[in-house]
Amino acid sequence: MERTIFSDEHTDFRQMVRDFLEKEAVPHHPEWEKQGHVSREVWLAAGKTGLLAMDAPEEYGGGGTPDLRFQWIVTEEVARAGTSGLGFTLHNDVVAPYLIELTTDEQKQRWLPRFCTGEMISAIAMTEPGTGSDLQGIQTRAVRDGDEWVINGQKTFITNGIMSDLVIVVCKTDPDAGAHGFSLIVVERDTPGFERGRNLEKIGMSAQDTAELSFTDVRVPASNLLGEEGKGFIYLMQNLPRERLSIAVAAIAGAEKVLEETITYVKERTAFGKPIAKLQTVRFSVAEMATKLAVTRQFVDRCITELGEGKLGPADASMAKYWASETAKEVIDSCLQLHGGYGYMKEYPVAKAYLDTRVQTIYGGTTEIMKEIIGRVVLG
Repeated sequence: MERTIFSDEHTDFRQMVRDFLEKEAVPHHPEWEKQGHVSREVWLAAGKTGLLAMDAPEEYGGGGTPDLRFQWIVTEEVARAGTSGLGFTLHNDVVAPYLIELTTDEQKQRWLPRFCTGEMISAIAMTEPGTGSDLQGIQTRAVRDGDEWVINGQKTFITNGIMSDLVIVVCKTDPDAGAHGFSLIVVERDTPGFERGRNLEKIGMSAQDTAELSFTDVRVPASNLLGEEGKGFIYLMQNLPRERLSIAVAAIAGAEKVLEETITYVKERTAFGKPIAKLQTVRFSVAEMATKLAVTRQFVDRCITELGEGKLGPADASMAKYWASETAKEVIDSCLQLHGGYGYMKEYPVAKAYLDTRVQTIYGGTTEIMKEIIGRVVLG
């Protein structure tokens, strides 16, 4: 089914992204997986090409366009290329809204130019060892001391954690105010007391640095507060739909690519004297997968449009994230099965996709949390 949400300009941009990834990322990704992180050079190349912060104002080096479809194209193509080590999606789809919408003019001047060029890699630190998806259970504290904030606490599973130069830290600034007691404070690289723990060993996404972060009497200027004190939880809730849609976009694009490769494989692979694509069980399996992805694609594309119009609510975003990630998991598992023993070999893209995409039903809020959000909205 033809996609109708993109113009010719978007199509040309997509080709540029594909060319960039083919040249700057795909050849180097196996080495990045061995070392546990990508190179800084690929971030700088992405900034120079115009693939970062496309919705940031032009005066700070951004693309100056409110059209988020350009960012979704980057997210889709990174997923299709299997270049899971690239943290562009978190940078563009998750962190950017905070730095564009909540910053003062002084903060914009201080952070956005390097954010747009890729010189400043970003991260957001929400999850803690004992909280998981329970954001209201965050224990990291920030106490005001004159013209500074003093931060103490721990974070874990932080994407871009090792390479990040700027981290938005979700802190509890008023322990007695409940959901109104959280604030967002920026901590920059080399701030005394800010330390990075292990680059966590995951079963997939080996080139994507995911780290533990610790804050021990970390002092940052009071001017590093994002937005207003006590509104951190509100800001998170406002931006989580975009983050969750980003995961849905990556999930469906990655699964579509794996199915394309699997269709090619079953047409070429022979068994019992004929291509396995001639077997009814294979045809039925492919039919089921193609249908699931086609239906999911239409819903995700509709959510892209809704977000662009400022209409996407938490429930719809949660539906997209839940359904697309679970569907991708099922489809990629079925594709691996159709590859037989070869599907279990890491040299085949389907095996890598199987490992890389498994986390999509977990991060950004687990499937169970998505269902809880949807249920609350539907039931009132």
